[in-house]
Amino acid sequence: MEGRIQLNQSNGILLESGTNELEIVEFEVANNKFGINVIKVKEIIQPTTVIPIPHSHPHVKGIVQLRGEVLPVVDMARVLGVAEEETAKSKYIVAEFNQQKVIFHVHNVTQIHRISWNQIEKPSEMYSGVQSGIIGVIKRNESMILLLDFESIMLEINPETGIRVEQVRKLGKRERMNKRIVAAEDSPLLRKLLNDTLKEAGYEDVEFFENGADAFYFLETLVEGNKDLKESVHLVLTDIEMPQMDGHHLTKRIKNHPKLKNLPVIIFSSLITNDLKHKGEVVGAEDQISKPEIAELILKIDKYIL
Repeated sequence: MEGRIQLNQSNGILLESGTNELEIVEFEVANNKFGINVIKVKEIIQPTTVIPIPHSHPHVKGIVQLRGEVLPVVDMARVLGVAEEETAKSKYIVAEFNQQKVIFHVHNVTQIHRISWNQIEKPSEMYSGVQSGIIGVIKRNESMILLLDFESIMLEINPETGIRVEQVRKLGKRERMNKRIVAAEDSPLLRKLLNDTLKEAGYEDVEFFENGADAFYFLETLVEGNKDLKESVHLVLTDIEMPQMDGHHLTKRIKNHPKLKNLPVIIFSSLITNDLKHKGEVVGAEDQISKPEIAELILKIDKYIL
């Protein structure tokens, strides 16, 4: 295929872990600017022949064969409710997260930006929420780049890829009322799913935060108030991609804090792959679980706080 762009660790594009920086691929749909984390992107290719699939989800254009793999093609114009378009600038973004590969059809791919997570503003309550699909806003000069919730996009298309409470029910009746968890997760939809499944697992005392900065401030305030951390919080659960402070930097801050360093941290993210697991190890996370392996997550929580 012509015009293929590889994005991987070998070309040095991925950043050192714990710096609270990320690189995003900026792309356009109907002249609006959006972003996807470089870590999610395997390559960018020119559009190729798509085979339609009868009765598939409306957002799915069809399937393509890419080096022996059959991958679904999601049309981002359909996802965003704008006019579909096929031009000379159209691109296919080949992505991998949540243990799945998918291709996103966009109208143009423009550039890559290196930014800090604290430059990403959380969406206003007027347009955020479970259904908005926007997890962050980046202001650049006179324009804005919107970071989309790709996990939620794929969850709508295929609910089987999400956190499923029935996996936890198989663990049997459980009582964990005396254990308190601090959880950092920016997606409203995933916060709700996580809350429901943790309750099913017996963990009813969960304090949720929209980003790592708020979670760290809460923890730091607890220990500065001379609270006994062992009595206040038993474990931290964190996503990686979050505005203000990402999960790797949150873990690093906790492990470098003299009063917080013994607090177990589990990273629960769609970005946990064999290629990227070392990033969590470097910052000192006790464990890393890939979404949506919720049953495995519960067993790991049991291991570190019971």
